[in-house]
Amino acid sequence: MIREFVFCGLIIGMLAACSKSEEVVTKTDEEPVRWKLSSTYPSSLAILGTAGKRIDTQIALVSGGGIELKFYEPGVLAPPFEVFDAVSYGAIDAAWSTPGYWAGKVPALQMFGSVPFGPDAPEYLAWFDYGGGRELFEEFYHAHNIHGIICGISPPEASGWFKRELTSIEDFKGLKIRFFGLGAKVLEKEGASTQLLTGGDLLPALELGTIDGAEFSSPSVDYAMGFYQAAKHYYFPGWHQQSTFFDLMINLEAWNSLSKYRQAQIEAVCSDNIRYTLSEGEASQFESLAKLQAEGVELHKWSDKVLQALEQDWLEVAAELSASDADFKRAWSSLQAFRANYKIWRDLGYLERK
Repeated sequence: MIREFVFCGLIIGMLAACSKSEEVVTKTDEEPVRWKLSSTYPSSLAILGTAGKRIDTQIALVSGGGIELKFYEPGVLAPPFEVFDAVSYGAIDAAWSTPGYWAGKVPALQMFGSVPFGPDAPEYLAWFDYGGGRELFEEFYHAHNIHGIICGISPPEASGWFKRELTSIEDFKGLKIRFFGLGAKVLEKEGASTQLLTGGDLLPALELGTIDGAEFSSPSVDYAMGFYQAAKHYYFPGWHQQSTFFDLMINLEAWNSLSKYRQAQIEAVCSDNIRYTLSEGEASQFESLAKLQAEGVELHKWSDKVLQALEQDWLEVAAELSASDADFKRAWSSLQAFRANYKIWRDLGYLERK
């Protein structure tokens, strides 16, 4: 009898706890949040754009409609490369982009977009979450009234489309190339002329001969963009972007106005978006490579000699940027220190890929 009473008491207690937990999960006594989200990438663009649009859908589900983060296509609320200022000034509430675009605003933020000869996705995330990256990232953004949240990560990119075959490091000299981020500074060391164009401008520029080559993203994205129509030589590996962070930029005052409950909902959606972009990115490349080959595209791998020259150029670029910008130096030193320690684990724990 006593045992039955105790058992029933435990069950009642568990039910009460579940009921209490449910009250927390379904909390609805806060004012709804209605924000506008401007994107650097169109929603139709695989991974880069679809991941941004997915935030709109998932935050509505996770918050039970308490948060509306309405996605707007590039240029509707602000030009793609002007969302940084728009969020900083509070003209828009939030934006979907990559920190690598803001070299002219905060050079150090490039370290949180992609790093030439840098880490793959697991190592990059490990540094960000547990190696001091997050603290620097938030400090750099907060200084401009922006709260950034890493909200996606892509697999290695291809390193470029070219109209003719390149076989040596000297072949970069004089070429006009669309190239992203820190990798562009590396190619400039070899005499290339680089520029940053939006995705929609690339194919016309290649077709018209305005540029001789271009890098943009991974095979699944590049195939959808149709670059194979203007260039047939496609190069790997993506030495400049072994992994790429994408982020949700939120006006800092708007972020601070949210309760911890609302903030946690947004962070949870971004954490899930990282998983989504990583798994979709890895799963979608081989089929696209087969389609590209069917279109007559020639797949090339850079020689060890070319890669060694580019890596040496990168180390020079990193040293120069560190000398000219203290925050860049802090981020670069932090990543280098983490990678040196991580290498001990990587060399012991992982099989070498053949």
